Amino acid sequence: MAAAANALPRHFSRIVINQVTPQVEGGRWAAKATVGEQIPVRACVFTDGHQQLRVVARWRMLHRRGWTWTPLQGRIDDFWTGNLVFPEVGAAEFQIEAWRDAFGSWRSDYRRWLKVGVGPLEELPSGLEMVRQGLERLPSRERELIRRRLQDLQGASQARLERFLLSPDLYRLMERSLRARPGLRSEALPVWVERTRALYGAWYEMFPRSEGSRQRASGTFVSAAKRLPALAAMGFDVLYLPPIHPVGETARRGRNNAPRAEPGDPGSPWAIGSARGGHTAVNPELGDMDDFLAFQQQARDLGLELALDYALQCSPDHPWVKLHPNWFEHRPDGSIRTAENPPKRYDDVLPLDFECQDHAELWQACYEILEFWIERGVRIFRVDNPHTKPMLFWAWTIGRLRREHPEVILLAEAFTKPALMEELSKVGFSQSYTYFTWRTRKAELTSYMTQLSNRSADFLRPNFFTNTPDILTAELQAGGPPVFRERLVLAATLSPSYGIFSGFELFENQAREPRSEEYLDSDKYQFRQRDWRQAGPMADLITELNRIRRQHPALHQLRRIRFHSVADGRVIAFSKHTADRSDVVLVIVNLDPGAPRSARLTLSLSLLGIRPGASFRVHDLLQGGTEVWNGRRQLVRLGAEPAPALIYWVEP
Repeated sequence: MAAAANALPRHFSRIVINQVTPQVEGGRWAAKATVGEQIPVRACVFTDGHQQLRVVARWRMLHRRGWTWTPLQGRIDDFWTGNLVFPEVGAAEFQIEAWRDAFGSWRSDYRRWLKVGVGPLEELPSGLEMVRQGLERLPSRERELIRRRLQDLQGASQARLERFLLSPDLYRLMERSLRARPGLRSEALPVWVERTRALYGAWYEMFPRSEGSRQRASGTFVSAAKRLPALAAMGFDVLYLPPIHPVGETARRGRNNAPRAEPGDPGSPWAIGSARGGHTAVNPELGDMDDFLAFQQQARDLGLELALDYALQCSPDHPWVKLHPNWFEHRPDGSIRTAENPPKRYDDVLPLDFECQDHAELWQACYEILEFWIERGVRIFRVDNPHTKPMLFWAWTIGRLRREHPEVILLAEAFTKPALMEELSKVGFSQSYTYFTWRTRKAELTSYMTQLSNRSADFLRPNFFTNTPDILTAELQAGGPPVFRERLVLAATLSPSYGIFSGFELFENQAREPRSEEYLDSDKYQFRQRDWRQAGPMADLITELNRIRRQHPALHQLRRIRFHSVADGRVIAFSKHTADRSDVVLVIVNLDPGAPRSARLTLSLSLLGIRPGASFRVHDLLQGGTEVWNGRRQLVRLGAEPAPALIYWVEP
């Protein structure tokens, strides 16, 4: 026995802590949080025997001294849970700390004896001794107070001793004493805390050159500014602009992506760069830098934050081609390789070679593009095709941004393989485009949203765009306005961040050709004139949805979504709630919205914060009115207007 005792590790503990979340690959990457967001923390913590434990999450912002403790609650199977709330942007860390609570265990055991009518007098000295041992870890005022009480209790009756030892006030002091000495701590895990917009917001994508344009004449920042009040009135938070830089002339694409442009065709804005400048220049057809800054200020005054496109590619006319030809990919004959996605070739775009001999200089130049626009007030960037650049480049870029500009948000346009999309999010992209656009059936939506809100929620934040300049799904092409309304409701309520591309509110659904997802007469290759007066009904629905989103913090959540049973396979029902369930929203959507339908729900009342058998009130957030529901099973009727959906606030 002596040999075994001598073999004990120096920091031997009878407590085990494992399965701590949130964490990303064991702490290799930081888990994500936003300011004020309630992040669920969970750990499996146990000890041998029956002794009680005290478990907390211990956390801090790295640029500040001192730690904060958040108590965790024990659940079944030795799992302890709680929520962390980080107060500011920046790097943070947390760890789990646990103690064996000898006094708490003694107190609990003694109370059980009393419940069966037994008061074991011989156990009282053990409780008193634990109190004496804990005194030294209390502040002097409380220490002296308890010491005097112990002196007064010498020779006291069993009843007086029991009242003292079992009092809630003493229990709180002993818990404080317990936590005054270090417990067993898990390894610290990193968290990156961003501003709220990294998790929650409504996005609108617009080509400024289409607003106020004529057939062969570009719109400008001045004419596009006239559209801003309407976007603000609809409740959008972010206005995303595709590239606003000079467009190359060489191999310029024509209308509907024709291989060659006709005179007056504006070309694709992703063919960046001309004799007039590159990524830090403004296309003179839109105006000058002062016009851009004025446009940005007008948007800001209306509550809209501007997001710019960050596309690391060049047209053949970009200044870098002459100044730094070695920054580009070359063919064996020495010519610069154009962009390809066989069988398609894009002669108007040249990809950069991020592994070239002078890659350090190239990476620095790419970072300086961000610096340039950050200095001019831009704090959000939508990153074009990040999955075609090295992961090491993004790790370097995002690491530097976090040190120098922690308020910057990056949205990854990563329509790519799941593993690659997730790795980009782990490296640090704030948000990512997702496969929502192509998830249409009930089983697909349920499975995908369950994955996003659980398995990948610690690192991947989705942004559910209903459409993009490149994506007009077959469902939107064939379904008409009812499907547009259905997809809008799903995007706006399933994900805390969602977006639409200009023209969605006009139900634009003509594809360039059969089985294509590209728009006919797309803004990508021409000026597009629209009559916004026709957007009335859809604009009203967008406005209502954004109003509901702003008023209900449950819809700001990614993690706290639950699906409810519906007998009809073409109807989906889900609820979202805040951590304390003070706000609960129930959404029911007809996934076959061509005609009204009825559906029978079987609700999980506990997920709604409702006691079994209780009556509760639900408020219709789209059409108004209040209903009193009783029990789990409800019959609902889904109409077509204003949307093929019902959105209820469940009154606490």
